[in-house]
Amino acid sequence: MIWTLMGIFAGGIALNLTPCVYPLIPITVSYFGGQSKQRQGKLAIHGACYIGGLSITNSVLGVVAAMTGGLLGALLQNPFVLGLVALVLVFFATSLFGLWELRLPSSLTQAVSKTYAGYFGSVFMGLTLGVVASACIGPFILGLLTWVASIGNPLIGFIIFFVLSLGLGLPLFFLALFSGQLEKLPRSGEWMLWVRKLLGWILVGMAAYFIRPVLPETAGIFVLAAVALAAALHLGWIDRTKAEFRAFEWLKIGAGIAGLIMATVLIGSFVLRGPGVTWMPYSEKLLEEANRLAKPVIIDFYADWCAPCRELDEVTFHDPEIVKQGKRDFIMVKVDLTRKGNPTHEKLLRQYGVKGVPTVVFLDNQGKERHDLRLVDFLPADQFLVRMAEAKKWKFNSLQKTKIKF
Repeated sequence: MIWTLMGIFAGGIALNLTPCVYPLIPITVSYFGGQSKQRQGKLAIHGACYIGGLSITNSVLGVVAAMTGGLLGALLQNPFVLGLVALVLVFFATSLFGLWELRLPSSLTQAVSKTYAGYFGSVFMGLTLGVVASACIGPFILGLLTWVASIGNPLIGFIIFFVLSLGLGLPLFFLALFSGQLEKLPRSGEWMLWVRKLLGWILVGMAAYFIRPVLPETAGIFVLAAVALAAALHLGWIDRTKAEFRAFEWLKIGAGIAGLIMATVLIGSFVLRGPGVTWMPYSEKLLEEANRLAKPVIIDFYADWCAPCRELDEVTFHDPEIVKQGKRDFIMVKVDLTRKGNPTHEKLLRQYGVKGVPTVVFLDNQGKERHDLRLVDFLPADQFLVRMAEAKKWKFNSLQKTKIKF
């Protein structure tokens, strides 16, 4: 989550460099300077009001998208829905690539372009920035809203768009405080179109993320790597955008190299990883056999469309030590909930009170669940090994009690 929020914050900063927002920088700074020429403290308050207004608009959008997206989250089990979401994201990406333009009615744009005095004016400017700059930032924000709706968590939706607002508003805030540095800013120009294309590739990457559960595991990895490779080649070398400042060429090359590294890591981590845990499908006979052998059981409730499930499967359950202990000391059971309608699976969901995926249930050697070890999110291998150790410790204690009783 931390890395995701850092990426979203960087995306908010990048939105300032699009052709629709960048020209607003001198206007915004002039407005703040005109509002309070007496003290720097008042100027800071105006800047805070501006960021507050911007955060209110975007955060409300995030919360509403998450609340109305519960249905979308449930529908994401359907491959057709996943494909539709991916197409929507690619459609918005094509706008950022310059194939079409998102335009709002001129009357609405004129209405929100008005300025007001005082602190309310600063709040109003923040509230309406998204409308004024909708041609550039609209497709990116709409794509992000689609992703937040798939999560279906209002708190996460609020945090994501609040962080995006900070990234979008903080540069303007600091430039307002130190307006004397405005002359050192690069001039607007063709290079801003490159920034739009960068944001477009981010949306294409999100589309690949959504379509991945529909594809076989190998194909899903290669699709993500292909997007990273294509973005690297396009942004780093194929695109002929120029700028007057030399740092831009280094920026392009840096973006290209970063994309190449990402593609290499995706392919390399997949090719070089060892075998994963050997799972067995659920059956009553299997649990009876576990009790007979006095072995604890790990039941993984999984679905292909669940991102933390895939992360557990591809990272944690491919750790060599977990694979070794799972084969030697445990009975490893997987319940695949990718498709609904299996009566046995429905019974298991009720029996173990599973509310969602991922859910990893630990049973002791007598078939009773260790509720303190239940897992409902991704967990790194080292921490998962701690839970496995606890489950085995319970096993040994149970055997000792049985011996003493005997």
